[in-house]
Amino acid sequence: MRAAVGAHALRPVLRTAAAAGLVVALGTTFPAYADDTRGSGGGTGTNQPEQPAADSGADSGKGTIGAHIRISQSKARSSNATSNATSSNANWKPPVCWYEPMYSPEEYEEFMKTAYKGAKEPAASYAKERAAEDYHKGDKGLWWQVKFRDDSYTEACPVTTDNWELWVPPAQPRPEPNQLTPQILSELAYNSTKLPTPPVELSPRADRLIVNLGTRVKLENDFDRVWTTASIDYKGVQMAATTVATPVALKVEAGTADADPQSCTYDLVKAKNGYTVDSTDAACNITYRRSSGSDTYPFKTSITWKVTWTDSADPDGAPQQPALPDGLSTYEQDVTVKEIQAVNR
Repeated sequence: MRAAVGAHALRPVLRTAAAAGLVVALGTTFPAYADDTRGSGGGTGTNQPEQPAADSGADSGKGTIGAHIRISQSKARSSNATSNATSSNANWKPPVCWYEPMYSPEEYEEFMKTAYKGAKEPAASYAKERAAEDYHKGDKGLWWQVKFRDDSYTEACPVTTDNWELWVPPAQPRPEPNQLTPQILSELAYNSTKLPTPPVELSPRADRLIVNLGTRVKLENDFDRVWTTASIDYKGVQMAATTVATPVALKVEAGTADADPQSCTYDLVKAKNGYTVDSTDAACNITYRRSSGSDTYPFKTSITWKVTWTDSADPDGAPQQPALPDGLSTYEQDVTVKEIQAVNR
C-alpha cells in the first residue's frame, strides 16, 4: 500500500517563498494520486470529505475541516433561513492553519519515500533529515501535519520548509503553538456556525408604515440557542469543543436619518419555545418623520448572540476561556412609509 501525496499533503509548501522552492524541487506536478486513502485501523487518513457520525439533535451543517475534524450543528427550531455567523469583533479571525495527527512512523516513512523520490533541493535535504531520524520508528507518538482552513491560501500561516510536519510524542513538554487544541477547535466551530436570520413582523405592515406613528416590532418566530461541535477522533487523538450561541438582543435600524430614533435595541426574553421580543410596550420604537415617497427605506434587523464554548461535545459543559466574540445575524427588508394628509375645514 502506498501513501498518496496530493495538494492536501503539500499544502504547507505553498505558503512561503522559501517553500515555493520545495515545490519546484518536488517537480512541477504533484504525483498522480489524489489524497491519502488509508483505511482505519492502520490509520484512517482520508483527505476526502466524510460525513460525521449521526448526532441526535445536531443534523444541520455537517461537514469536515482539514483532514479529520468533524463539524455538526444543532438543528434550529426556527424555520428562518440561516447564514454564517458574523463576529461582532471586526479584528477576530479564525485559525488559518493547525497541525493534525496524520501518520504513524511507518506510514510517514512510506509517505516521505513516495513524495520525495527524485526530489531536488531543498526537498532532498528535508527528506534526508527525516530519514536520519529514522522517522521515529520504534518510538511512541505520531507525525502531525499542517492543515489549512481555506484552500485559497490567501492568509499567512507560520509554516516553513522545516516544520510542515511535527513529531508529537505522547507526553509533549512544550506543544507547538499551532498544534490542534480544544481552543482551536472552538474557533473553527465558531467560524462554521450558522445562525437564523431575524425577519420581524412590523405593525403597521412593512408596506404601509405611517409618518409620526411608532413602528412596533415582533419576531416572527422564537429563537433558541444554537450550538456547533468541532471534534477529532483519529489514531487515538480525541478532543472536541462546542460553541453555544444564545440570542440576547434585537436591534432594528430605520435606514434613514429621518426617523426618531434611528435605531432601537430590545432585550430578548426567554419564552416557552425560546427567546422572543414584542416591542408593543417598549420605551423605544422607531418613528419615521418623513415619507419614503415613491421609494423605500432599508429596514435592518440584527440579533446579537452571546457565544460561549465548552471543551467537549456537550453544549451544557462548563464554559471555557478565552471567550469568543458575540455573533451577529442580520436581515434587511424594504419598508414604505406613507404620510396621511388631514383635511381641515
